[in-house]
Amino acid sequence: MHRESPRGAQALLINGTVGVGKTTVAEAVGDLLAEAGIPHAVLDLDWLRQSWPAPPGDRFNFNMLLRNLRSIASNYLDAGATRLVLAGVIEQQDERKQLADAIGVDLTVCWLRAELPVIHQRLAHRHDSEPEALQWHLDRSAELDGILSRVAVDDFTIDTTTGSVSDVAVSVIRAADWQ
Repeated sequence: MHRESPRGAQALLINGTVGVGKTTVAEAVGDLLAEAGIPHAVLDLDWLRQSWPAPPGDRFNFNMLLRNLRSIASNYLDAGATRLVLAGVIEQQDERKQLADAIGVDLTVCWLRAELPVIHQRLAHRHDSEPEALQWHLDRSAELDGILSRVAVDDFTIDTTTGSVSDVAVSVIRAADWQ
């Protein structure tokens, strides 16, 4: 059950495969919210799951992410944030529910998509001096794109194949009805 949130607080998860631009778009959404005077916080969920080793059966340390997110989201909401913008990956409906429960406010999920050759170019640029990391990300991008196509955990989809980051961020805000 979601708690009584300050001034109708809401959360938006920007979901998608690696290299699609989740964090970059989340930051741009945050910039637009700041320009509009809307109290908010932007969180990259990857940082909340980073610890080693991940427990057996929790490949991407999702339970640690949830533990950390409960505290952090509560702190931001208590401080007056009315919008939480999250960048991360969920692969199952159950993960969506758990994430929403951890945040404690209504959660909308945006799936950022792009054509895989474009994502692969972005990843090659990002990991140009790390051949092993590049290969893992290339493999994971295709795997995750297939998973997200099947599970349909999103409320809406925005294509990032073309267009500027700011245009994509505006499209995300409009589709989330956060105008």
